[in-house]
Amino acid sequence: MIPYGKHHIDEDDIQAVVQILKSDCITQGPAIEAFENGIANYVGARYAVAVSSGTAALHIAAKAAGANGSNSLITSPITFVASSNAALYSGGRPLFADIDPDTINISHLQVREILSNNHDVKIIMPVHFAGLPCDMLSLERLANESGSLIIEDAAHALGAEYSDGTKVGCCAKSLMTIFSFHPVKAITAGEGGMITTNDEQIYRRLLRLRSHGINKLDDSFILPDKAFRKGERDPWYYEMQELGYNYRITDIQSALALSQLKKLDKFIARRRQLVSVYDAEFMGMDNCRSTQINGRDYSAHHLYVVRFDFKAIGLTRKQFMDALKEKNILSQIHYIPVPYHPFYRELGFQPEDYPNALEYYQEALSIPMYYGLTDAQQQYVIASIKSLMSASQMTNKK
Repeated sequence: MIPYGKHHIDEDDIQAVVQILKSDCITQGPAIEAFENGIANYVGARYAVAVSSGTAALHIAAKAAGANGSNSLITSPITFVASSNAALYSGGRPLFADIDPDTINISHLQVREILSNNHDVKIIMPVHFAGLPCDMLSLERLANESGSLIIEDAAHALGAEYSDGTKVGCCAKSLMTIFSFHPVKAITAGEGGMITTNDEQIYRRLLRLRSHGINKLDDSFILPDKAFRKGERDPWYYEMQELGYNYRITDIQSALALSQLKKLDKFIARRRQLVSVYDAEFMGMDNCRSTQINGRDYSAHHLYVVRFDFKAIGLTRKQFMDALKEKNILSQIHYIPVPYHPFYRELGFQPEDYPNALEYYQEALSIPMYYGLTDAQQQYVIASIKSLMSASQMTNKK
């Protein structure tokens, strides 16, 4: 079976984990800091905080930025639900700006319109969908004009670059950036997430929020008279200074991800090769078109999404996917628009309010894209799609 996405684990990764298992620290040890430093150095940020998942990263990033019941957060409707849920976790209100149909990223024009009608926006959360960076220049300008803060959801975009050559995650145009290390991402920790920032106070708060709200580093004590006796600190004393969470990551996960990080550029180079082949094969075909054609040099290429005119092809999307599955090819949809879900409908959102996202959703199909996909497997995927489309169209003509 050829999946739509898959991790790649080699012997170096295995040995990195084995080394941790044989060490004295399998959690809360030095491998976590090494992983954080590795990511910070790679993207060019001052600080990085590793957490248990990308969702955890989104949650505490939003909380550290001030999300609460008196403000709102703008994000894209084409994302996983964790992006907008980050506002709800902190009592805030999510808002959705429709996508640009060419990039499938959030439209800065739609963000501008929402800002003009909502004066409680605290956070703008652009999602670098499929690894393609958003228009951060325009979004930064809007954030500055409105007094909002930017948190980049770069769960798909580790290794991507902005048009000026800097890495996504450097936070030159945002307060924070989050990454995910789920198994289908560019590198994996099994599960895990990371937040990068250049703001020291945000960094310190993220460390507290990650671990139950307990003071970290050299944070001052709120009750120093309870911490010191005769001028010396009691070695057991610590303070829970705010409500935090158990979002810690382990040394086992960090060792795996740090080993993977050393191969990231190689992983992305291979993805770029696969993308160029897909682009050439699908160019000019009737009833389908590749997405995000512009920006190939900057993307991390997490996904390869094709938009199909299933009505013209003569198959429903389920029939199309089932036919591929019979050929041992798995495909997926990224994503059901967040306002489409029952939970969000009950909050008053309607998918029809986001026509670009809804039209994209009706046509989108993610096909296999991962480092270990061989040239022969890719050609089989391409031939199978072309054959399926041709056979269906011939049947319809009859």
